[in-house]
Amino acid sequence: MTDASTPATPTRSAHRERTTKETSIAITLDVDGPTGVVATTTGLPFFDHMLDQIGRHGGFDLTIDATGDLHVDGHHTVEDVGILLGEVFREALGDKRGVRRFASGLYPLDEALVEVALDLSGRPYFVYDVPFGEVLPLGNPPFNPEMVEHFWQSFATSAGITLHVTKKAGSNTHHVIEATFKGVARCLRDAVRVEGTGVPSTKGSL
Repeated sequence: MTDASTPATPTRSAHRERTTKETSIAITLDVDGPTGVVATTTGLPFFDHMLDQIGRHGGFDLTIDATGDLHVDGHHTVEDVGILLGEVFREALGDKRGVRRFASGLYPLDEALVEVALDLSGRPYFVYDVPFGEVLPLGNPPFNPEMVEHFWQSFATSAGITLHVTKKAGSNTHHVIEATFKGVARCLRDAVRVEGTGVPSTKGSL
């Protein structure tokens, strides 16, 4: 039986919708992922596969339902999903009281190796050094690998985090991109972990 005097643990979840002339998107996120539900539908199968990595390796419950002007290309869909996902993530974390805040690591996928470092700083900053050789579209409808940088920039800016992503090795574009998504997801999982009670900043807020 729960002691009535014990305060309930806040639910770190959020839902938002965003509609423009180019896209219509709805995202629901539970940072603490109690059910293990991950479902993404954007009309871009490769992008869905990458977004799935965020939910599963981040330990989040995540649903994304997006429709966009794919007859033009995938740019608006990818960008707007990044923007809204960042907004939902920031809202779900609230004042970030007790979070670990920092996380980093090296993440391999076969020949690919990606380094990720992030800080739930409240100050958006993004550094991306992931060069590709010949850029070939992935999936059908095609996903442009160059949009990965734009997605993470949109996410980091909206989420208010500092994010560094650096390619250390890799020749297969799919592997490099997937290592990037898995790496960021794992770092987010570590950074949002609650291990204290105060806000981890000398300023008193993040």
